[in-house]
Amino acid sequence: MQRRASNSGVIMVCGQKVALDRAQKHETVTVLTSETTLAIELPDTDTQIVRRTTTQPVRSIKGRRPRTATPNS
Repeated sequence: MQRRASNSGVIMVCGQKVALDRAQKHETVTVLTSETTLAIELPDTDTQIVRRTTTQPVRSIKGRRPRTATPNS
């Protein structure tokens, strides 16, 4: 699945917040889930493995940028 990092480099996967480096802000990362770990593939670097603390299922697969409102004229 994919997630887009916030301003501070945080993503949320399966109800669990994962803090990445601030250098990854607004970047889309790929996350591979298993029953006990989250493997986060960072662009231009190695894979970061984080222990999973929740048992919630994956809700969305794609991480998209926020929508922008169009002004009504």
